[in-house]
Amino acid sequence: MNHTFVVCAYKESEYLEECINSLLTQTRKSNILVSTSTPNKFLDNVTKKYNLPMYINKGESGITQDWNFAISKAKTRFVTVAHQDDKYEPTYTEQVIGAMEASKDPILGFTGYYEIRNGKRYNNTTMIYIKERLLLPMRISRFKGCRFVRRRCLSFGDPVICPSIAFDLNKIKQPIFDNHYLACEDWEMLEKCSKMKGDFLYIPDRLTGHRIHEESTTTLALEGGIRAEENLEMFQKFWPISIAKKLNHFYNKSEKFNNVDNI
Repeated sequence: MNHTFVVCAYKESEYLEECINSLLTQTRKSNILVSTSTPNKFLDNVTKKYNLPMYINKGESGITQDWNFAISKAKTRFVTVAHQDDKYEPTYTEQVIGAMEASKDPILGFTGYYEIRNGKRYNNTTMIYIKERLLLPMRISRFKGCRFVRRRCLSFGDPVICPSIAFDLNKIKQPIFDNHYLACEDWEMLEKCSKMKGDFLYIPDRLTGHRIHEESTTTLALEGGIRAEENLEMFQKFWPISIAKKLNHFYNKSEKFNNVDNI
């Protein structure tokens, strides 16, 4: 096996076992490990139940620090950071890693997604519609290695769901994530990787289930106004400040759909 799911676990998530089961039922098997900076009896019991190794981050903790620590424990070429609240369709590994292995120079691969709200699957929410439209150029095979096209896709917002991303560790230097943002750390990472020579591989099938709930980091960041500030900084990586402010205004309005009650 040349792919690892690193499950980043925090405290006691009621959705963790659902996530793990979706990884265990993949049509193509991967290594699976659990990483945490909040060790507890609940995580001990879950990892023992599924016979999974657990690594404890005893150093600096935080979103990016925990993700980077988890990635560092993978021994395979390809790695996906699985968020404990999300889930994966059975052919995720088969399709994503298959596409990356077929590429001569992969950087990362990612998929379309659906939302999970109050236990129900939603395929056509407003946010999904927006993100899929931003990614339309990436459906064209000849653009997979085009830095200009992928930077244009990223310049109007972050259209990629972070848990859907598989990284090629032979290509991307660790640590992958900068310890800078609370809400835009994945957009920042994609912007950095978009400058590299190589392929961004987009599988538009909805193979990742992204859970929207009240205690998610995204929801909390939106409520605290943190994301609006970080979004503006990100837009300025692509645009002059006058355009960045206008884009940020509309983008922040659209992000109300990350609230569990808005579809």
